[in-house]
Amino acid sequence: QVQLQESGPGLVKPSQTLSLTCTVSGGSITTNSYYWSWIRQPPGKGLEWIGYIAYSGSTYYNPSLKSRTSISRDTSKNQFTLQLSSVTPEDTAVYYCARVPMRVGLSGYWGQGTQVTVSS
Repeated sequence: QVQLQESGPGLVKPSQTLSLTCTVSGGSITTNSYYWSWIRQPPGKGLEWIGYIAYSGSTYYNPSLKSRTSISRDTSKNQFTLQLSSVTPEDTAVYYCARVPMRVGLSGYWGQGTQVTVSS
């Protein structure tokens, strides 16, 4: 069973960089055919995809967040990390990490989510 767990500060000040780590167990982040993704849900709004790092190490970001987003990984720890710079209160959300399959027939998994509040 694959499990994902988000970790990081729950409170970030405006203009600072939000940094979250997703620790994966039960499966390798280098396993073929998966996108290791970050998604968020602001209060009262729908889900917003932030970006992913693929099993190959390639990355792709939501164009609306691209200039502020970086996703990296540490394969030795089986973790991947989100950094979102220059945050504002509009970045307040529950942040999720997820394993998203590239093709039908594979299984996806989500972390439980972590609340991040941007406030001074």
